[in-house]
Amino acid sequence: MRAFGEWEEQSALLLALPNKNTDWAPYLKEILDSYYELITAASKYQKIILLAKDTKENSRFKMPNVEFAPVAVNDTWIRDYGVICADDGSSVRYYDFCFDAWGGKFESVLDNAANEELFRLGVLKGKRYEIPLVLEGGSVDFNGSGVMLTTTECLLNANRGSRDKQNLEFQLKELFGLEQIIWLENGEILGDDTDSHVDTLARFIDPHTIAYAACDDKADPHYLPLSKMKSELEKTGFDLVPLPLPKPVMFENRRLGATYANFIFINNALIVPTYGDKKADETALNALAKHVKNRDIIPIDARVFIRQNGSLHCSSQNIYKGSK
Repeated sequence: MRAFGEWEEQSALLLALPNKNTDWAPYLKEILDSYYELITAASKYQKIILLAKDTKENSRFKMPNVEFAPVAVNDTWIRDYGVICADDGSSVRYYDFCFDAWGGKFESVLDNAANEELFRLGVLKGKRYEIPLVLEGGSVDFNGSGVMLTTTECLLNANRGSRDKQNLEFQLKELFGLEQIIWLENGEILGDDTDSHVDTLARFIDPHTIAYAACDDKADPHYLPLSKMKSELEKTGFDLVPLPLPKPVMFENRRLGATYANFIFINNALIVPTYGDKKADETALNALAKHVKNRDIIPIDARVFIRQNGSLHCSSQNIYKGSK
């Protein structure tokens, strides 16, 4: 068994389209425009499976390489409830973990049933493994060679159920064929309500390299937690690529969770969130372009996405080749 590195070849990218019955309602046109930009860019490289009940209302998304799946959801953050793929050596396994909306913060019945519906409709084909364990896709990240990154704040949080670290580590190693789990004790992005998902903090960009959210401004509340996280990462033996935080992005008098670590690998490209801070955007894009070879680097403005506490990676889930 082996967990995929996100840069490996994919058959599709799952996304769930916002609708008027979700928290996106007050600015639905803005977020749909942002999804249109993301889907237009990504569909040039690979197939997009778009969860959306009302295809007539969303007719502009009917474009080449986009397949609609009439599946209802509570929320759009499909990274956290979509199936997680693993390679068993001859085929791709679809792991369907329990989803409780980040510790019961929101309604999640439809989200938790979405994977079963995708298989029932034949949108996804193969064997779906129901795993009686609460686990969100954004809470884990893999290097494709037996190492996983995660945070203790999320995976050991009491709101995810009774957690024994040793037992949980054993389960995860069995499921994903892991040799090592890197447990980050520090790291926080303001505006993230997932209890410190690792995909806002630190991500593998190849088997040997981790890109991470960095803050050099001692007056910024991120400085201390991210500096402590950097110290932890420096002890892992992996090469490190810092991605500076942009200037604060504000909406309705609150700071939003802007982080460049929430990028998406797709076939032959890397989609990177940007936040309207020209200097920081360019620094992050250039840092990733320097280390992610032979892929197009695609910037997508994510400022509307983060109004609901997630960014581009949170909005998507990768399906790997052989699993369709």
